[in-house]
Amino acid sequence: MADDGWRPVKRTRTFEDVLAQIERRIAEDGLTVGDRLPAERHLAGQLGVSRSSVREAMRVLETLGVVSSQAGRGPDAGAVLTSRPDTALTDLLRLHLGLASLELREVIDARHMIEQWAASHAATARADTSALASALSGMDRARTAEEFVEHDTAFHCAIADASGNRLIAAIMRSLRHSMRKYAVEAVERLGDTSILRADHQRILDAIDRGEAAEATRAVSDHLAHAYPSLFGH
Repeated sequence: MADDGWRPVKRTRTFEDVLAQIERRIAEDGLTVGDRLPAERHLAGQLGVSRSSVREAMRVLETLGVVSSQAGRGPDAGAVLTSRPDTALTDLLRLHLGLASLELREVIDARHMIEQWAASHAATARADTSALASALSGMDRARTAEEFVEHDTAFHCAIADASGNRLIAAIMRSLRHSMRKYAVEAVERLGDTSILRADHQRILDAIDRGEAAEATRAVSDHLAHAYPSLFGH
């Protein structure tokens, strides 16, 4: 067995084995966001594989948002564990929308289900709504559709954050960022955003009052106003 708890891996399917070893060490060592993995050369020696196999595994982990590569020597060398679980999903959703292998309706339906759940749980928990109120103020000050959508996205991501479920929050960010272009187009089509701002205030008030059923209805009505062609309005 190699030193430092690393075990030599089989040379068949090497880079998958490297990934499995890294995953095992993250779990066993209790590594968290901000912790640093050993440098590439050290990992290769401990695992008994080539540096190219380690490099390939690290590229996969970076693409998935698990690590961020860091250049440097000595204690500054090695990849840092990061927390970007939504990044890869955002890119994947945007690509599928661009290729028309996913319909916008499918993305909106997923958002509808997730956001209703999030708003209901945020209301039940009587969650802090200061982030929602701040985003709503930003929407009131917005001068362009792009600015409005920026604050609108912050508002809806804040609902997901308020639900207390980090995975739901990550998925919501992925959904919102992947469909940003469509959201801007929807705001431009509406022209007057007063009904959307009123919808946001209704959602905020329902969460503040702890009215889960009303928060759920408010989310549903809001999406129908934003995307009338998808909801038969």
